[in-house]
Amino acid sequence: MARKRKKVRVLERIKVEDYAAEGRCLARWDGKVVFIERTIPGDVVDVYLFKNKKDWAEGYPLVFHELSPRRVTPFCSHFGDCGGCQWQMVPYEEQLSFKQQQVVDALHRIAKVPLPRIPPILGAKEDRYFRNKLEYTFGTYKYISESEFQKRKMEQAESSKFLPEKSCAAGFHAKGLFDKIVDISHCYLQPGPSNQVREAIRSYAITNQLAFYDVRHHTGFVRNVQLRVCTTGEVMANLIVGEPDEKKIHALLQYLKQEVPEVITWVYTVNTKKNDSLHDLHPVTFSGKGYVIEKLEDFQFKIGPKSFFQTNTRQAEQLYRVARDFAELSGNEVVYDLYCGTGSIGIFVSRKAGKIIGVEMIAAAIEDAKENAALNNLDRAQFFTGNVIDICNDDFFAAHGRPDVIITDPPRAGMHEKLVRKILNIAAPVVVYVSCNPATQARDLRLLDEKYEVTKVQPVDMFPHTHHIENVVQLKLRG
Repeated sequence: MARKRKKVRVLERIKVEDYAAEGRCLARWDGKVVFIERTIPGDVVDVYLFKNKKDWAEGYPLVFHELSPRRVTPFCSHFGDCGGCQWQMVPYEEQLSFKQQQVVDALHRIAKVPLPRIPPILGAKEDRYFRNKLEYTFGTYKYISESEFQKRKMEQAESSKFLPEKSCAAGFHAKGLFDKIVDISHCYLQPGPSNQVREAIRSYAITNQLAFYDVRHHTGFVRNVQLRVCTTGEVMANLIVGEPDEKKIHALLQYLKQEVPEVITWVYTVNTKKNDSLHDLHPVTFSGKGYVIEKLEDFQFKIGPKSFFQTNTRQAEQLYRVARDFAELSGNEVVYDLYCGTGSIGIFVSRKAGKIIGVEMIAAAIEDAKENAALNNLDRAQFFTGNVIDICNDDFFAAHGRPDVIITDPPRAGMHEKLVRKILNIAAPVVVYVSCNPATQARDLRLLDEKYEVTKVQPVDMFPHTHHIENVVQLKLRG
């Protein structure tokens, strides 16, 4: 009987050859493609394989024997431990080049439809301090890096002391670990008083013996803080606590209000659930108006503690300008904004349209959309809660008009096939497809090819130092 072939777990001195999807790189070994995390082309590494299939494998680097000459020094001291900004070691221009290629590859490989020339990706002017929304977590299990762990082991051996099981931290979840928190000293993602707020909460909690949240046992007081820092200068902070103790809450917020006066409105949310979701909870305004105003061009948007809004305001303007240009509006068109959220795209293109019809499944988002339309004195926009497949029937079209232009901005999973079929049946002359996942967008374009041709494509980088990318496609109904 033939012996079973022993599975290889560690590959030695593998040279990384090229970029691959989802922020990984690839190498070739024994006739198969190996996808490797945390590397760039030119690195020579030992790779531990956690998946090893017939034609492909996945792994992460154990030892770096040679570093690629294409690397740059990461600007953040937490790089490698924190799960964000995974590409700081890649020059930004090279990040853009790869993202461009990622869009091209997805459209050619998956969509398999004729394509126009794809212009260069629209990169960000600011690759640091660009996020308007950020959330810090306060926890009792501090993530310890491999080097720090080895150092502590040596100290423990010398002093005969045990490594602590619990150690408080304020920052972000370590990648792939639900309970471990990377303790952040400075984050480069959000401007304004973001770092100051985190440190003020940490300091007060330690001084006043307020327990950080223990995610394993679901106990503790200080849990999270969400920050909105707008380009208008307005700042909102939502303090999330694990106990309904108003005396503690008000004392902490009063301190924070005095310590960080740049925050114009303080809100708090009591979350005693075992998960971090806030959609079914009720934020309470402690001071200020309970919301902030953000602007895209000269359009104003009211953002509350639970509102959805694009997290990179400046790049959202670029993204929406592309969508507006691709819509080719003359001033009379009926525009249907699908997955409209809080109405930001529809409102942004409204001055060049005759009417905006927004449709969204989440009722709270539709309420925000209506408020934002009123805030901009827009009487040509209407927003409806529900499923497009159910809402957009002949009676609806008779009441509101058939669309001349459809703008669709689905989540990463793309559009449901039933919605793609609905769009094909509606047969609007122009469809503008905004996507945060070129692969699922390409899948949908292949289905839309039944009636539509792709006439324009424009990639946009919303999140520097990550593998994420947005792509806008214009489709036109074939004659």
